[in-house]
Amino acid sequence: MALALVCLGFVFFFFGISIYGRWLERLFGVDPSRPTPAVSSSDGVDKVPAPWPILFGHHFASIAGAAPIIGPVLAISLWGWVPVYWWVVLGSVFVGGLHDFGALMMSLRYGGMSIAGISKEVLSDRAKVFFSIFLYLALVLVVAVFSAVTAKTFIEGPEIVLPSFGLIGVAVFLGYLFNNRGWKIVPGTVLGLFLLALLIALGGKMPITITGEHALPIWITILLIYAFVASITPVQYLLQPRDYLSSYLLFFGLILGYAGLLVSRPSINFPQHSMDSPLEFWPMLFVVVACGALSGFHSLIASGTTARQIANESHGRKVAYAAMVAEGALALLSTMAIIAGYSSPERFLAALKAVGPIGAFSQGFGVITTPVLGKWGSVFAVIMLNSFVFTTLDTATRVGRYVVEDLTGIKNRQMSSLFVVVPALILAISGQWKSVWPLFGAANQLIASMVLLMIWLFLMNNNKRSGIVLLMGGAMYITIMAALCKKLAQVFPNNLLLSTIAVILLILAVYMIFEVGKKGLLGKKGGR
Repeated sequence: MALALVCLGFVFFFFGISIYGRWLERLFGVDPSRPTPAVSSSDGVDKVPAPWPILFGHHFASIAGAAPIIGPVLAISLWGWVPVYWWVVLGSVFVGGLHDFGALMMSLRYGGMSIAGISKEVLSDRAKVFFSIFLYLALVLVVAVFSAVTAKTFIEGPEIVLPSFGLIGVAVFLGYLFNNRGWKIVPGTVLGLFLLALLIALGGKMPITITGEHALPIWITILLIYAFVASITPVQYLLQPRDYLSSYLLFFGLILGYAGLLVSRPSINFPQHSMDSPLEFWPMLFVVVACGALSGFHSLIASGTTARQIANESHGRKVAYAAMVAEGALALLSTMAIIAGYSSPERFLAALKAVGPIGAFSQGFGVITTPVLGKWGSVFAVIMLNSFVFTTLDTATRVGRYVVEDLTGIKNRQMSSLFVVVPALILAISGQWKSVWPLFGAANQLIASMVLLMIWLFLMNNNKRSGIVLLMGGAMYITIMAALCKKLAQVFPNNLLLSTIAVILLILAVYMIFEVGKKGLLGKKGGR
């Protein structure tokens, strides 16, 4: 049955790439002859055209992270695997793919603006201010959390420090070869992967350890210094080659994981669901499982770094849409690693309690890859995941810089990056991020619903049929409002901080839907 589920999922993924994705190209009027911002206004730092395979690697590495792993694992423990499976497969193909591709296309038509800047064009000046502040706070929280999580993995696994930081040097070297020495992608990729494999091997023999009570804040500080430098470095010398190489780790993980399933042909001993009512998973499933199906964070990457590097509009489907489908394949693999990698739900729940969602996935991945990796499957899973958490950290810092620049008009890259890094450093070292993180999922999906509704307005302004987009955006908006109300009922009055944040998010959601409704009723504003 496990193989049948995988095959069915890949049928949908193939349909998305070959048919639905092409329909989206026609819907948005993709024109290969229209200059992109990277070509028409290249600045040598942020707006730099990249070959689409390299840009795909950057986009995929930036959106993936650990969330497509953690979300499905937690959701299976709460509701069983059937609702998780279908939301991952259908959500990534039809909803998430539209969201990511649409955000990229809007940004291309508005000169590479971030989604915050686009909100001014599609909605209003006031909406841009509110939305930008909200996005800024969300990104500071993401940077703080990912720096803290990555720092903890360095303490627990010192063998991954050398390959994690060594990859930065390899990426800069490749950036030099690609941009200054005229190297082609294939020989550069072979060299980069060889050096990456060497670093992974050396990491096990040369673990780098910081001990003592100050180990965590030291690693957090080091990581955020790196994130600051990376956010102001020209993309062609670090971000593009580093993310491109990192994406191969995840591709190897996907290939090895599905190869293990093909060879072992495991059975599934999990109940299809663990609910008293078939609709018990609504609305919280759509908050818990974000990346891998639909995530507002993706729109920040698509309209931030990716839109400023794409060389041709025709690359949009191969970059933004295909990366969303690939992330769906990762979330599907995460699902299969649990339901096919554990002999019983009890064993899975015990592992989840003992080592957390990433540890539970690593153990399940180790089981399903035993035929191809032997005892090294779980170790490879940790290395693979850490490289993507690292990648998301500095990409989020750069996108945060864009939001600060759009909101304040600051043009100094160093200053605008400090507005992201400094509060993130304070939040991470103090540990206060743990207090507000429980509401991040709802905030993230609120962004997704708003972006879908902005896409609807954009298409309507360009005389395109957009009813299906309005349906998706409206359904997601109602779902997130229900999730916020449910969360508020759970935490009030015992947790005033979370209660206050939930109320603020509800007020923001009401205001933004008012702006969307007003523009929708007024009709066409001017197409792009």
